[in-house]
Amino acid sequence: MTQVELRENERIDDLLTRQLKIIQSPEVFSFSMDAVLLARFCSVPAKGKILDMCTGNGVIPLLLSTRTKAHISGIEIQERLYDMAVRSVRLNGLERQLEMLHGDLRDLHKQTGYGSFDAITVNPPYLPVNAGEQNVNEYVAIARHEIFATLEEVIAAAARLVKPGGKVAMVHRPSRVTEILTLLRDYRLEPKRIRFVHPRAEQEANMVLIETIRDGRPEVRLLPPLIVYRNETEYCQELMDIYYGQKDRLIENGGGQDEHTEKLCPNPI
Repeated sequence: MTQVELRENERIDDLLTRQLKIIQSPEVFSFSMDAVLLARFCSVPAKGKILDMCTGNGVIPLLLSTRTKAHISGIEIQERLYDMAVRSVRLNGLERQLEMLHGDLRDLHKQTGYGSFDAITVNPPYLPVNAGEQNVNEYVAIARHEIFATLEEVIAAAARLVKPGGKVAMVHRPSRVTEILTLLRDYRLEPKRIRFVHPRAEQEANMVLIETIRDGRPEVRLLPPLIVYRNETEYCQELMDIYYGQKDRLIENGGGQDEHTEKLCPNPI
């Protein structure tokens, strides 16, 4: 590990697998299970370019680096979180593979061009600005509410930045799944894999993982639900495997059309 300077009230935490480390602070929004699940759910190319939007302190790019040699960028609008992500990359000695960008994801295509990425991941704010009470901590409020970009703006940006045939994966709340799927198809991101996450078998889903293909043909696979806890306190074996390095993916592709031979819609709208 490379030595890096820590700011006031920062700490270095272990990041699950492969001896990765990440800089965090109680004053800003820390990564949670949804980021880990997205990083282990999404398909990644062996090479090429990957983008993580709303990257925060860079947790998803760090986790994706254990699955691919592709170049991975993360974009974050909050300067403090961007700075933490840059130093976390340096801490892990991953400067050659990972690049953090400070800016507005809605304008990134002006810098990179259209269709520049083979795959995109995004763990966006879950709540509209007018939904619920906003946290007094501005970092937490921005992470939870669509202050800098609405859901539609995030999806529109992903559609501009991913190449035809490229993949966009998102984690969000099931309560907005109808809105999400409608917007994805409006922007020619065809849903291909969906998996709901339930805290326990008898409880409603509290997360949904969705993977799309730009200009893909209409056909979606609804994967088996992920039940987080097998009893009152213990994670299920699938989560234990990804948290402690036994597996790099939540679930393997199986059946249906091979992910590498997906055909594009011949007459996209």
